[in-house]
Amino acid sequence: MSGTGAAGWALAALLLAASVLSAALLAPGSSPTPDLGKKRHLELKMDQALLLIHNELPGTNLTIYWNFDRCYHCLLQVLVDVSQSKKPGEPSIEAVAVSTQHGSILQLNDTAEEKQVCRLEYKFGEFGNYSLLVKHTHDGVNEIACDLVVNEKPVDSNLPVSIAFLVGLVLIIVVSFLRFALSLEDFRDWISKAINSQETDGLINSELGSPSRAGDPPPEAWRQSATPLRLRCVDTFRGIALTLMVFVNYGGGRYWYFKHASWNGLTVADLVFPWFVFIMGSSIFLSMTSVLQRGCSKFRLLGKIAWRSFLLICIGIVIVNPNYCLGPLSWEKVRIPGVLQRLGGTYFVVAVLELLFAKPVPEICTSETSCFSLLDITSSWPQWLFILMLEGVWLALTFFLPVPGCPTGYLGPGGLGDWGKYPNCTGGAAGYIDRLLLGDHHLYQHPSSAVLYHTEVAYDPEGILGTINSIVMAFLGVQAGKILLYYKDQTKGILIRFATWGCFLGFISVALTKASENEGFIPVNKNLWSISYVTTLSSFAFFILLVLYPVVDVKGLWTGTPFFYPGMNSILVYVGHEVFANYFPFQWRLGDNQSHREHLVQNIVATALWVLIAYVLYKKKVFWKI
Repeated sequence: MSGTGAAGWALAALLLAASVLSAALLAPGSSPTPDLGKKRHLELKMDQALLLIHNELPGTNLTIYWNFDRCYHCLLQVLVDVSQSKKPGEPSIEAVAVSTQHGSILQLNDTAEEKQVCRLEYKFGEFGNYSLLVKHTHDGVNEIACDLVVNEKPVDSNLPVSIAFLVGLVLIIVVSFLRFALSLEDFRDWISKAINSQETDGLINSELGSPSRAGDPPPEAWRQSATPLRLRCVDTFRGIALTLMVFVNYGGGRYWYFKHASWNGLTVADLVFPWFVFIMGSSIFLSMTSVLQRGCSKFRLLGKIAWRSFLLICIGIVIVNPNYCLGPLSWEKVRIPGVLQRLGGTYFVVAVLELLFAKPVPEICTSETSCFSLLDITSSWPQWLFILMLEGVWLALTFFLPVPGCPTGYLGPGGLGDWGKYPNCTGGAAGYIDRLLLGDHHLYQHPSSAVLYHTEVAYDPEGILGTINSIVMAFLGVQAGKILLYYKDQTKGILIRFATWGCFLGFISVALTKASENEGFIPVNKNLWSISYVTTLSSFAFFILLVLYPVVDVKGLWTGTPFFYPGMNSILVYVGHEVFANYFPFQWRLGDNQSHREHLVQNIVATALWVLIAYVLYKKKVFWKI
């Protein structure tokens, strides 16, 4: 085996070993069930705690209402009824399981008088055992106290994530130290005496990213070549987004912050798809410029764009309608929107837009001399005009389209939200357009809004109206690509522009959201793909490129490993991880299905396997391109 191959295999094996090591270290092991819960025939599940409600009030039946504190303007739901105390010293007790994912709001009402007795907010811990004591105070019979007591401490459900993070951090430190050691001449000479010098040189060249790496030109070659080449930071960023996407799609250890936000706000899962769209935009411009420079006609390129978009949409429809082992799928229930469908439509619009107004890269910006600071924007004024008009269409439809039975401009989740006034208005105009044009049965039937807001209508986060802002996001990625190409010999100019765009889009987000989750003009919302969601994630993307470009492409301090490999084969990895999600070794029967630890280990190993597969395919020069 060559030195390059050995180094890559060693790194891939190290990543997989780290996943297995984290599996052995993660704790706690099994999901404990409190004794009191067993006695009362109440078996706790993941993200639940046992709450024992003691009613010591004679002659007063209680109704307990509950909801999450993150459920914005939500109606409280009946949790349990507790009968009156039969005699002094013998309270009536009811056991109930409460969720621990978010903080809880508990309200106790006198059942007969429908009068509030007390109200409290508390964050329960997983598998904890709690008692809520409702009794008269000693100061007077008319004063009622509600005291929460911890009978059994909860487990630290976030401990597995912390350990996995530490294992990954140690891995990064070890690899960085080895690369630094290999860069020292004395250490290299010592290694050369110990093993075959030829293999050693190959290993060192592979790890340090020297020109002898097969198929990988050094950073200087990427920046000085007259023909635009693939920038390694772009593929690395794409790989980071894709790796996170695989992890969260596989479950993310069943942690709530690795799942999509129920409505407004951001979680880790909400970051990955927009970043993928952003990088797709950058790649569109870089690759299209390269193809046109090679003499390809615009008409032929238009045909390739249309064919690729068509294939993405078709593959996406197949993936989101697997129906394995469920028998033939009815055409009446085929889901039409989806991730690849959104990518296909976005790609077509942005690529055609750039193709229609494509111009040669100005020569003045390819030299060391300074150039007009806004040339990357002013040279694209027709595209910007189209994008601004498109965003105007989104704003007009979102805020002025009449929706039957719903307030005009409604952006809420429906269901229990907004005090239950608009239960069937999920997504406002976005949901209405999808249901009108596609039909309820062709949309996603289990939206994330159902988790907190208990919505009952179908809603698709990859719907029609949101595609407009997906196009805007991709075009911002095009802008990043233009910066990289227009000023490719001016590292400082590129970094200044990345920082400026990041701050500018961040300020827009702050203005639109009023720096709050729910109180802004247009909240950050993945389900709606709101414009504030686009500006926020685009701001993050520019800042990430601000770090990756100098580290990966300019200085060569990091080769992008291991994320570079899935980034080079993104369609194959995405389709593969969806198709084989329920197959071994990506999934297996768990010893305790209610354990975060076991789910996290399974998901980490499955994600690491796809990174390893991408690495092997890269070395074999196998790439699936549409």
